[in-house]
Amino acid sequence: MTAPEGKNIRAIPPAPPRARPALRALAPLLDDRLALACAAFAVFAALACAFAPLLAPFGYDAQNLSLGASAPSAEHPFGTDMLGRDILSRILYGGRGSFAVGMLATFVAAAIGVAYGTVSAMCGGRIDAFMMRVVDIAYSLPFTIFVILLTVAFGRSVWLIFAAIGAVEWLTMARIVRACALDIKNRAYVEAAFALGEGKAGVVLRHILPNAAPAILVCAALTVPSVMLLESFLSFLGLGVQAPLPSWGSLIKDGAEYMEDAPWMLAFPALFFSLTLFSLNRIGEALSRGGGE
Repeated sequence: MTAPEGKNIRAIPPAPPRARPALRALAPLLDDRLALACAAFAVFAALACAFAPLLAPFGYDAQNLSLGASAPSAEHPFGTDMLGRDILSRILYGGRGSFAVGMLATFVAAAIGVAYGTVSAMCGGRIDAFMMRVVDIAYSLPFTIFVILLTVAFGRSVWLIFAAIGAVEWLTMARIVRACALDIKNRAYVEAAFALGEGKAGVVLRHILPNAAPAILVCAALTVPSVMLLESFLSFLGLGVQAPLPSWGSLIKDGAEYMEDAPWMLAFPALFFSLTLFSLNRIGEALSRGGGE
């Protein structure tokens, strides 16, 4: 292909390989021993909760009223609650709901945020300004009241939790993706792609999203613990996972009510939940050092 007459086209550097940005984002995680230890614990916790039916010594709703709130013992390492239910088993089963909400709501938030932020950046002008004002307005809405209204309108369910959390968490993803897309689309190789006649969809799929992958990965990694914390907060308020299904938030709520008489009911769920959140946040912080480069 020859250059049009009267125009000088300078040499344009090729676009970076697609896999390189994502691999570069993972490098700091591999170099950080604490982050690797946190990743190992997070994987262990997720697998233990996923295989709770095989690993838990009792069912999550198995009661033994004769035991009541018993202190930790060989048969019940984490003790039992007021209904004689094994705390360790309920922690494992409760983690299934917390991890499921964290992963699925993060996936929903990422899908909406990536699509919204990319469209906003590629359209530009008034459309971009309008879409970002919508995000600003959504940020100002009180999350708790929003969830209460959804609960009153549609009833309490796990799917409602996904919808409520996903409807809030995508806002940050949209802003980050938009900022990345605005930066990438002004680079030389993207301008060259437009000059050669490639459409916006092709540019997004071949250049924008692959090079925005590190930032998306970091945001998603930090969104998972945030979503799990929101789910626990909702469960603590009685708006999350409903009984008899346990969740870490509901276990912490029950433990707080009997903190003086049975401190192990609060200590073990809170410890397990805190370690999981710390591990996930530490992984996200390690990834951010690569995603920000």
